[in-house]
Amino acid sequence: MSIVIGKLAVKNPVFLAPMSGVTDEAFRLAAHQTGAGLVVSEMVASEELVRERRDMVRRARCGHRLSPFVMQLAGREARWMAEGARVAQDLGADIIDINMGCPARQVTGGLSGSALMRNLDHAITLVEATVNAARVPVTLKMRLGWDERSLNAPELAKRAEAAGVAMITVHGRTRCQFYTGKADWAAIRAVRDQIKIPLVANGDCASADDAKAMMLASGANAVMIGRGAYGRPWWPAVVAEQLNVGSGRKQPSLAEELAIVLQQNDETLRLYGGALGNKTFRKHLGWGIARLYERDLISAEQTMAARAGLLGQTNNDIVRQGLREIYDMASDRMGLAA
Repeated sequence: MSIVIGKLAVKNPVFLAPMSGVTDEAFRLAAHQTGAGLVVSEMVASEELVRERRDMVRRARCGHRLSPFVMQLAGREARWMAEGARVAQDLGADIIDINMGCPARQVTGGLSGSALMRNLDHAITLVEATVNAARVPVTLKMRLGWDERSLNAPELAKRAEAAGVAMITVHGRTRCQFYTGKADWAAIRAVRDQIKIPLVANGDCASADDAKAMMLASGANAVMIGRGAYGRPWWPAVVAEQLNVGSGRKQPSLAEELAIVLQQNDETLRLYGGALGNKTFRKHLGWGIARLYERDLISAEQTMAARAGLLGQTNNDIVRQGLREIYDMASDRMGLAA
């Protein structure tokens, strides 16, 4: 199930979606090392990247440990998208992804993200500027349209392919839906009918069964997992393995999970520093605890105690010890159930 983006071959068709505040370098590194087909950076504002705003430069870092390194750029002016593409390449980007899918008000209010789908002529000027400035493949992520009355993803995709885009990703909702309701995977097929380049389907993919159904309904070559990877950066690789044995990895053991989480914690502290790193890691810790509870590996009481004791903890040594204790409890419960 080979996918080629420009001249870059991707190892499997299950990708980690870009998510602001989630897919930082530490999370992407964990997903990449465990076998995700492709991982994409948090959205990086092109103008702020060029102006070297600290948080945007941090978002754009890869530590030269991610290959291919995909950086997602957002913007509303062709000049800054072109300059941002040049900077992204200098920072080591192997692929540049253009964001025309973010529904957040602070992004669309600045006429970026999915707001660009309201003016396709302008959107294409940004695509052309990025492609012309880039020496690496350029991809594009979008939604079905702004709202139900303007489902123009097929037109945008067709024009983007003509402008030189190498891959299209479509989230199966409109901007006005945000994340409500169910993603419409079948609606993505209208994009498939308009393009020859690889197509990626996104929205509500949480399992191998979902991935199979998404690709069947949409005609997509690959799927992108977003919220389904919360608390488990290894999950895209597990889904890939379930789709095609040998392409990803099996579900890690509890000991392997703990090792991955502890490494992610190390990388988070390295990226942000001690205090901010510990605070940043809390959401990942909370999601991880919830995942263990969902699998009936810790009880409701243990879950509540872990959340109360660790999510407000400022001493990261205590957090790490707490993680080990949580996984010990999960191992004990699994042993009793065996």
